[in-house]
Amino acid sequence: MRMFIDSSSLAKRHIREPGSDELDAVLAEATEVAISLIAPAEIVSALSRHRRETRLSASQYDQTKKALLGDVADMAICDLTVSAIERAIALLETHPLRTLDALHLACALEWEAEVFVSSDRRQLEAASKSGLRIRAV
Repeated sequence: MRMFIDSSSLAKRHIREPGSDELDAVLAEATEVAISLIAPAEIVSALSRHRRETRLSASQYDQTKKALLGDVADMAICDLTVSAIERAIALLETHPLRTLDALHLACALEWEAEVFVSSDRRQLEAASKSGLRIRAV
């Protein structure tokens, strides 16, 4: 199954929190996994914040970032094309989404994902209304 994962969910693979185990189970069902071009930077931002707040040591940060980049190398990366930006704008005009959430969803639609995985209720609702099956983690 073609599965698109937004950054809030992919982060759960590398930062253990509620939903991490469920994400692992969801990923096991995927035949193809895609993320948006902006997802790695968003997750590294979260990892950097954890390091600054001393929730991750420098060594843990390095190991986690390396694991993330290893995962990303095995995933399809959806570019932010003009078409994706246009879709994101339309999504923002019809759903109460934040900008980056709309961009992730637009990329999923452009990639023709079968399932959209997220931890954000509003994003999942917009994905469902856009015709995607959804999985909350």
